[in-house]
Amino acid sequence: MDDYKAIAKIIKEKGRMVAFTGAGISVDSGIPAFRGGQGLWEKYDPMEYAEIRAFNHNPEKVWVMLREMSEVIFDSRPSPAHLALVTLEKKGILKTVITQNVDGLHQVAGNTDVIEYHGNHRWLICPNCSKKIPLAREVVSVYPYPRCEKCNMALKPDVVFFGEGIPMIAAFRANEEANVCNTLFIIGTSGVVYPAAGIPFTAKSNGATIIEINVEETPFTSSITDHFLKGSASEILPKILEYLE
Repeated sequence: MDDYKAIAKIIKEKGRMVAFTGAGISVDSGIPAFRGGQGLWEKYDPMEYAEIRAFNHNPEKVWVMLREMSEVIFDSRPSPAHLALVTLEKKGILKTVITQNVDGLHQVAGNTDVIEYHGNHRWLICPNCSKKIPLAREVVSVYPYPRCEKCNMALKPDVVFFGEGIPMIAAFRANEEANVCNTLFIIGTSGVVYPAAGIPFTAKSNGATIIEINVEETPFTSSITDHFLKGSASEILPKILEYLE
């Protein structure tokens, strides 16, 4: 398709590409988006299950949802879109992935520079002493919830709950990459969660070409997107790669 050929030409000529990814890129990996008909927030009220005060008040209740999320992550595998981004990195086109996802699939796929804006569910952290341990089924299966071996506090996934700040290094690096990239790929994000949704605007204000791949239009589409490709990233990205061979 001419659109794919044109996009391939743009990213090849401009270089220094950054991918900004959201839940949509992992749907084909078996991880449902948080929002929408099958989203996790349809089943669990985020203010009751994903707010840091709710966790601190009743970790046993919150771990009901966290176990479900953990099982989904255990069973997930990188999608064709994840693998396409790895290929773009190996070709020297993709510099960095900035992801809002907490599933760790970009690293599993093979990307080496991933900024995890909202953390990584594949690690558990003690809110008291900051000790981390890898997520594992034998840990998740502990009832009523896994505890820190050092201080006996309830462990939580190393992700940003509502009410928590973005990790300082992730926020700094994301802004830095948005400032210097020549092309920004927006992939599978709704564009409604801030401060993450401000990153593409930073890139645009610094002259980057914005290419958006989404199954539906977003607030980015009519405001800053230069090229909009409607559909699944798992179908579109491999087709773009064909024109980069």
